Amino acid sequence: MASKLDQLRAMTTVVADTGDLSAVWRLKPVDCTTNPTIILKAVDSPEYKDVVDEALEWGRNQCGNAGRVAAATADRIAVAIGVELLRLVPGYVSTEVDANLSFNIGASVARARQIVDAYKQRGVARERVLIKLASTWEGIRAAQILQAEGVKCNMTLLLNRAQAIASAEAGAFLISPFVGRIYDWHKKFDGRDFAAGEDPGVQSVRDIYGYYKSNGIQTIVMGASFRNTSQIKALAGCDRLTIAPRLMDALASEDGELKRVLAPTAVEPRSLRTAEDRICHWFVSEDAVDIKHPDPEGPMDETTFRWIMNEDAMATEKLAEGIRSFAHDLKTLRRTIAERLQQIP
Repeated sequence: MASKLDQLRAMTTVVADTGDLSAVWRLKPVDCTTNPTIILKAVDSPEYKDVVDEALEWGRNQCGNAGRVAAATADRIAVAIGVELLRLVPGYVSTEVDANLSFNIGASVARARQIVDAYKQRGVARERVLIKLASTWEGIRAAQILQAEGVKCNMTLLLNRAQAIASAEAGAFLISPFVGRIYDWHKKFDGRDFAAGEDPGVQSVRDIYGYYKSNGIQTIVMGASFRNTSQIKALAGCDRLTIAPRLMDALASEDGELKRVLAPTAVEPRSLRTAEDRICHWFVSEDAVDIKHPDPEGPMDETTFRWIMNEDAMATEKLAEGIRSFAHDLKTLRRTIAERLQQIP
């Protein structure tokens, strides 16, 4: 019998959450996803020595503010790593917009356009690039603008249904609901572990998947941020799953049948907004006194979105934590590049 990884490939598009070229070559995923943390690790990898050296040489020949040159050099490295990954996969590579721009629509759009142009200059068409944006209200609005321009977006740090609905209404190409971060929060908050079937992170992805399929939403659901293979197996059949190499290796070593859990045809049609959503589709009226239920089929407006996020402690905390973490790693990357630019080659 085929390994569980091969069985998963038959029902789900498997994506590698890594910048490790040897792992990508060995595991043969369809797409790759990156983020500032992955790029930071890749900079010290022997696999990318030529890429980093080329960028540093380019940076040393630039004039202007040292900080800006370091940032531009780091950006050049991120795109170069994406190009190298694209040599090994037939699909997409995801490159992230700077986390510190997560609350700035205009700056996020401008940065995304720079990334797309940087790939174009290296001979990579925009059709193979996914722009990763944090699933803030501003990030989702930036995605709406970019999607209208033909730039495909991957909404990251997605932690609840409100973010998923708003992303779909903005026309996002793909969302990345974070299983592991939801699991982490609830494990700490509840003081206990969870079996895969009751895992809050797994349940969140299943809920969003059902939402999308029952309403004919074309946005791709790609589960992300896994802590163990049980979470992955509990989402077998999801559109896409982005998995770290160590977990892909673990699945490759497992025998036995992998049962399909998610399938579009298994989802019953239902209203996009339902009474069971509890607080998920309520908002505070203008006088901040009366609580009203919005139009069941109306769009997710900013007031509703922000109220739902406010009421969801897990999503609010983990979104903020994720943005801070990626911003910190981006800052560290730029500082590292600045130091290397000052060194004599």
